[in-house]
Amino acid sequence: MRIMVTGGCGFIGSHLTDKLIEMGHNVCVVDNLSTGNIKNLNPEAHLYQMDIRDEKIKDVFEKEQPESVFHLAAQINVRRSEEDPFFDIDVNIKGSVNVIKAFLNVKDRKKFIFASTGGVMYGDTDIFPTPESVEPFPLCPYGISKLTVEKYLTYFSAFYNLQFVSLRYGNVYGPRQNAYAEAGVIAIFSTNILEGKKLTVFGDGEQTRDFVYIDDVIRANLIMLENPTTGIFNVGTGKETSVNQIFEYIKSASGKKIKKIHTDPKKGEIKRSCLCPDKIVQMAGWKAEIDIKDGIKRTFNWFKENFSGS
Repeated sequence: MRIMVTGGCGFIGSHLTDKLIEMGHNVCVVDNLSTGNIKNLNPEAHLYQMDIRDEKIKDVFEKEQPESVFHLAAQINVRRSEEDPFFDIDVNIKGSVNVIKAFLNVKDRKKFIFASTGGVMYGDTDIFPTPESVEPFPLCPYGISKLTVEKYLTYFSAFYNLQFVSLRYGNVYGPRQNAYAEAGVIAIFSTNILEGKKLTVFGDGEQTRDFVYIDDVIRANLIMLENPTTGIFNVGTGKETSVNQIFEYIKSASGKKIKKIHTDPKKGEIKRSCLCPDKIVQMAGWKAEIDIKDGIKRTFNWFKENFSGS
């Protein structure tokens, strides 16, 4: 199959590109390399170094004629979305609609698979694990932009017969995550340990998240490529893990005596997040398989092997 991956040089996108090529698909990547790393690019993928907001992206679609699109390119920093919501709107909403509209002109189009968010989608709900039936109430511009794109996908589905899947990810972690460009506590802690720094925990550290390992996330994407089902799905473990627990797991994986310091909690940060995966389990047969301790061990070992010391 001819497939396009936007953000294919990023953390999740590069893993996905590798797997698609391994499966024999013809993959092109669109990435402006603002946070993606060219070193992550699979040599068999054709790169278009381009911003998803660029009007010329329609020419790429016309040339490549991708049958399916995995749309992962985005402004992914929650803090930046709060500091500059207009930039977030420009990239995540306008950029996404630009990609969707270009895909609508592809003759043999099959499926559009969108990387959404589950971590901030439901806001301060009191229903845990949280199913898709809970009304979204994101409390940050990043979450609002992802929800807006889902609404656009629903519109294009109704009026243009666009077959789409929106995957609401939990807190994805694993090898290649950028500790400096993304809010991934496991990547940040791992890097800080290797740099000999103390680990900073915001607030009391009892805030929880649904941490899902990269390999499980990639499997969810690949299943949705083949599965005829469409719609919106949580991609999570259904289990809560606190930041304090993450600290202990990474400490164990590193084998080092490390200390943490607590600082003021982040303004507006939700206390708990945990996604109910029942819908994707029942409709697509996917469930998370990698235990958090095992995933953290794999992740830390990767950072250790690839640590440059700079």
